[in-house]
Amino acid sequence: MKAVAGVDIGSLTAKTVLLDLQGQLLSYSIVAAGMVNRKAARKCLTQAIRKARLRTSDIGSIVSTGYGRSLVKFGDRNITEISCHARGAHWLMPHVRMVIDIGGQDSKVISVDSEGRVANFAMNDKCAAGTGRFLEVMSQALAVDLAAMGTLSLTSTNPAQVSSLCTVFAESEIISLAARGCPTVDIVAGLHEAIGRRVVSMVKGVGIHPPVMMSGGVAKNQGVVKVLSQLLKTDILVPPEPQIVGALGAAIFALEE
Repeated sequence: MKAVAGVDIGSLTAKTVLLDLQGQLLSYSIVAAGMVNRKAARKCLTQAIRKARLRTSDIGSIVSTGYGRSLVKFGDRNITEISCHARGAHWLMPHVRMVIDIGGQDSKVISVDSEGRVANFAMNDKCAAGTGRFLEVMSQALAVDLAAMGTLSLTSTNPAQVSSLCTVFAESEIISLAARGCPTVDIVAGLHEAIGRRVVSMVKGVGIHPPVMMSGGVAKNQGVVKVLSQLLKTDILVPPEPQIVGALGAAIFALEE
């Protein structure tokens, strides 16, 4: 045995992290799944093993997490993404006391203690409002590249008022704003502010506990990060690769076993 693996199967992407037996990061892989499926889980693990120049037989323990964790039949155990995001965030930044995770189809606010354990949490997994999928639909409606939305909104001086975060209603709302001549940059900024307000309502249910880290794919959106920082009146810390925090936590659990 030379390594352990954490596999995070989200609604839209699969992530794998490999750690050596001393707890050092060996490699990671992110695979766009399209939707939850076993094929993406296996492909993601294979890529990470290849990057680390290891063999499948070198992996001593595999822990799965995320939306589709039960699909990882080659895993030894599965653990909720709440616990894995808390543990992964603590490994990256031990001083962090709150994690805001906005993924493809859900969002989570997690209060973390000094040992990386979950103290409290709030989760929205009933609809895609304010998630990565929501932003993807809005980018298509506005004909704006999804990756460019974050930096684009930073240039806005008059964000539009977007009242709905329901994907269907919000799409109609932004089409109406565009038809009235509202600049695209202000519409995008308004969408980000709407997402920020929704997350803040979740934070209030848990209680604000800085320092705050943001994980998940939406953490790569500078506009959303800026809005949350302003609304919460605290800096938002973003790790170099925010999408692997859950997989990292799963790998840490695998190492402990």
